[in-house]
Amino acid sequence: MSYRVGIDIGGTFTDFALLKGTEVILHKNLSTPEDRSVGVLEGLGKLAEKEGLSLRDFLGQCEAIVHGTTVADNTLIEMNGALTGLITTEGFRDEIEYRRGFKEDIWDVRLAPPKQITPRRRRLTVPERILHDGSIHQALDEDALREQCRKLRLQGVEAVAISFLFSFVNPEHEKRAKEIVTQEIQNAYISASHEVLPRAPEYDRTSTTIVNAYCGPRVTAYLERLVTRLAEGGYKNQLMVMQASGGVMTKEYIDGAPIRVLASGPAGGVIGSAHAGLAKGHENLLCVDMGGTSYDMSVVVGGQAPAEAGWNMHHRYLIGVPMVKVETLGAGGGSIVNVNNGALQVGPKSAGSEPGPICYGRGGTSPTVTDALVMLGILSTDEGFAGGSFRLKRDGVEEAFSQLGAEMGYGAEDAAFDAWRVVNANMSQGVRRTTAGKGIDPKDLVMLAYGGNGPAFAAIQAEDLGINKVLVPKASPTFSALGTLVANPTIDEERSYIAKATELDLDKVRTLWTDVAKRADHYFRGAGFDPADLTIQYQLNMRYPGQNFSLTFDYKAEGKLHDLSFIDEGFGAQAIELFNQRHMAEYNHIREHEVPEISGVRLVAQIATPSPQAKGGFTPSGATPRPAKTRRANLGQGFAETPIYLGSDLAPGTEVASPAIIEETFTTIVVYPGWKARVDDAGDYELIKA
Repeated sequence: MSYRVGIDIGGTFTDFALLKGTEVILHKNLSTPEDRSVGVLEGLGKLAEKEGLSLRDFLGQCEAIVHGTTVADNTLIEMNGALTGLITTEGFRDEIEYRRGFKEDIWDVRLAPPKQITPRRRRLTVPERILHDGSIHQALDEDALREQCRKLRLQGVEAVAISFLFSFVNPEHEKRAKEIVTQEIQNAYISASHEVLPRAPEYDRTSTTIVNAYCGPRVTAYLERLVTRLAEGGYKNQLMVMQASGGVMTKEYIDGAPIRVLASGPAGGVIGSAHAGLAKGHENLLCVDMGGTSYDMSVVVGGQAPAEAGWNMHHRYLIGVPMVKVETLGAGGGSIVNVNNGALQVGPKSAGSEPGPICYGRGGTSPTVTDALVMLGILSTDEGFAGGSFRLKRDGVEEAFSQLGAEMGYGAEDAAFDAWRVVNANMSQGVRRTTAGKGIDPKDLVMLAYGGNGPAFAAIQAEDLGINKVLVPKASPTFSALGTLVANPTIDEERSYIAKATELDLDKVRTLWTDVAKRADHYFRGAGFDPADLTIQYQLNMRYPGQNFSLTFDYKAEGKLHDLSFIDEGFGAQAIELFNQRHMAEYNHIREHEVPEISGVRLVAQIATPSPQAKGGFTPSGATPRPAKTRRANLGQGFAETPIYLGSDLAPGTEVASPAIIEETFTTIVVYPGWKARVDDAGDYELIKA
């Protein structure tokens, strides 16, 4: 027997999805923030026990372990990355601080700029200059560079970002600078822009390179620890790591630019959603993931979750690598409830897993959303929680909400209901902002809810948004982990080249695509894949003159690696035609009398691997399910005795009328008044407005 394991580490729980043939086995255990690799090995040990194997035998039979990690995200959130310096071209010391004039809220005069990763004392410049055509206007002053290295060394820097003007056209100066910095500042982590993001514009490239330097040491150190622990435990293959682009790739590839794992955990859930939605006949989805710490929202259109490169702001820093678009709110089960200026506030601060919500019984004293669900009777304190790993406790919960209620002028249960109401409103408003920004009406979408807490709120949110159908996969509590098994090994890179589409240097275009193709060939061979089996998308970034942002489109989809025979005399004309079609689809107009320009080339290479199979369809069984018990619960219309069903008792074809609560192993599905639930032929849930 061979196994494939998907892993996703969240702020509260570490999730596992084990693919055993066509069977999927789920597991959760609490994350271990002090060393997250410990929690990973503990979970793998539990999976081994379920299979009746020792950890060594189990890991020895693992064909692949695919991992999504939040290490980079947590580093930016907690601002505890490496002490980072920047070396850049003379005259460009403060460019990173200008931020293109961007401010998240232009009306908030009190909004402070983000904490500087490289304050001015650690941003140093050297004389050198490469022009836009790659020619050297001023040679690199190596003596000046060594002096700047001495200054950084005296400040104790642990990482150095190098970003010279137009290094994406000619990286000669950056390569030499990297050699010198390596000599002068031993053991420093070095992030060179031509390796991290070899494209314009300047601010995007410098910002991405700095964040890569800041997060890189923690990401690589964590992955090194994990790889070492897995190898010692008996794992014989390469660790595959989830990328923000929605694909996975080897640790060796990630080491070159660890920033690629930023926001990789949520990306796994979106990829899994697109896969499940298509299988069930729904290609336009609103994907919502409510876990222990955050609430993630994304939109899938046409069955695709395309990765967008360019203006990606994450934790207030611009990251230019391709990312699946996910919006995040501080609204999870661990979000802390408090009173702020006379109003009840939920989040964004979270209790995490240590100490966690009060009901975890691990020393938490601040009331959270999970505690509110316990007070409302939505979550049970009678049975095991998170697959039986521990049991929720009511001790201290009522007292905490009594204190909140006293500040607001009402009782504990009303305070808990207010917390439920406020967090639900926060999430619904977040969805409205996300969809409005895309010009999408939520009413035209089917909601797919996952995460440990997503199904507890899904139907009531859908009602607020005018959505009539919600999909809840049986694997929803570990859906991001399952999504890592759906994602294909992928390399997604681009190179800058700015020229009018009618004045292209075709040899230059060939050279740029060839460069990326060689990298794809190298890393896929290193991972044991045959490059001949790759699916290749040759893409272009184009825009009209004066536009700040480019549109990306396929010039040739399903091409072959190294086959650039399509670059011929008609290349420019075809590029213009395809770009105009893409522009019309996106903006509903084209500029017929303007010649667009190419701003870069992009190559997406991927290979298909075994993934969990999703199925759809609903065949009524005619059976009437019986509740296992009842519980006093408030599902938005006051407390009442509410039927409680066990997911293990509900066979495909079963329908459950509202109001009701369905308890699955790792999650709770609430069937709010006016809704009904049914189990489809694959054992997944559909919530339908009655």
